[in-house]
Amino acid sequence: MSRGRASSAILVVEDERAIREGICDLLAYHGHRPRGVGDGEAGLREALTGAYELVILDVMLPRRDGFSVCAALREARPGQAIMMLTARGREADVLRGFECGCDDYVAKPFSLSVLRARIDALLRRSAKGSGGDGSPAAVDDAGAPETLRVGALELDLDNLRARAGEGCIELTARDLQVLTYLARERHRVVPRVDLLREVWGYERAEKLETRCVDMHVVKLRRRLAELFPGQPSPIETVRGVGYRLREPGKEARP
Repeated sequence: MSRGRASSAILVVEDERAIREGICDLLAYHGHRPRGVGDGEAGLREALTGAYELVILDVMLPRRDGFSVCAALREARPGQAIMMLTARGREADVLRGFECGCDDYVAKPFSLSVLRARIDALLRRSAKGSGGDGSPAAVDDAGAPETLRVGALELDLDNLRARAGEGCIELTARDLQVLTYLARERHRVVPRVDLLREVWGYERAEKLETRCVDMHVVKLRRRLAELFPGQPSPIETVRGVGYRLREPGKEARP
């Protein structure tokens, strides 16, 4: 049985039949409920009409490419967990994948054990912030949503939203996890390796060479700029160390 969410419904959108069936067999063996689709149009339609804890997308798909599917799916379902699985490993392609809204990016060729570990880690993270169909988790009507505030920035932990004044933006589960961790550790500069370990779920983060944290922060800053137009980003970069969340409107600390 998988160490992620038991019996998770997972959609695999991959045009190479051998790879698609191999991933589905791996998922089924570990207790999940996979469904395979061979082109982008059918994949997006299935993702929007079905209820999947995770959608795995190839980039080079017939009829509609994976970047386009990812962006459309992210807009329709902000909380959907999305992994891009592709032979394209160039930094520009990885960055584009994260900009389109994917939560993780795995380049081919890959080992099945590593793929399974990445899938399990993503399922665990997304389970904390979304319902089974990729939508925000329901809130008990008897209680107010749980929130976390840093100055004018308010994080709605139950509904995957950030607010400031009259403004409100939707967040992905990963966005919220990054902001929540930075908010709870705002007394210090958070090294990238800590984010890789605590948010991305990599147990041996210190041995990884990846810019996924930096690329995700770039995307997240763009979203936060909608709440604080013309102001410095609440996420402050401390060169050579990591990131720190400061109260919007306050000067950056030395």
